[in-house]
Amino acid sequence: MTYTEKLEARIAAIGSNLCVGIDPRPDQIDGDFEAFVRALAEETASYAAAFKPNMAYFEALGSAGFAILERLLAGIPEEIPVILDAKRGDIGATQEYYAKAYFETLFGVDAVTISPYMGFDSVAPMLGHAGKAVYLLGVTSNPSAADIELQTLADGRQVFELVADMADRAGELPGEIGFVVGLTNAAPEVLAKIPDAPLLLPGLGAQGGDLSLLKDAARRAPVVINVSRGVMFGDGTAADRARGFRDQIAAAL
Repeated sequence: MTYTEKLEARIAAIGSNLCVGIDPRPDQIDGDFEAFVRALAEETASYAAAFKPNMAYFEALGSAGFAILERLLAGIPEEIPVILDAKRGDIGATQEYYAKAYFETLFGVDAVTISPYMGFDSVAPMLGHAGKAVYLLGVTSNPSAADIELQTLADGRQVFELVADMADRAGELPGEIGFVVGLTNAAPEVLAKIPDAPLLLPGLGAQGGDLSLLKDAARRAPVVINVSRGVMFGDGTAADRARGFRDQIAAAL
């Protein structure tokens, strides 16, 4: 099964395009860190098309954080894709070993976010694993995406279009390429320049992303909209919040 097929099956099975982001800042959590993240995953699993744990918050705890992440991932049902938000961007053997750690020996996740700004040499080493995918940072949700990603080149294209072109360079490599496109920057003219590949769209909730931008996108490849803080914190239970975002997304797509 390809990554796209697994994600499509999950979306169809539960009628949800919500990606639950697991961004557990220790300074914002009351009580035990591991208990918090495991409860979050358990309570929201029924509404999660995918989970997206962010490596930074686990790495900050050292070896204990890695062990917590391993145990968290071991408890996530196999049918739910896991996108590891690592944003690694190296080349050659270094990137190959990142791929080995994330896809095989350490975590066994389904997809990883990576930075492609060292060129295709930073992408190809991650595409050697059948059934796995990488999400390239295309147009991110932060305001200073305009500093690089949205800059216009001499030929009239924008920098993110160079990243988008990498989808055509994967050739016969067994892995798949998707793209990160922030909802705050997902204007129709931007989406039109992104290949019909899996999309990971952060920015709904605290960042103020606009779901209406996706209404007429007419994409066939699976799309997931990530919500982190909005699901982790707020009124009601995590399940209540996840269900609310699921319904909001379904009404907009």
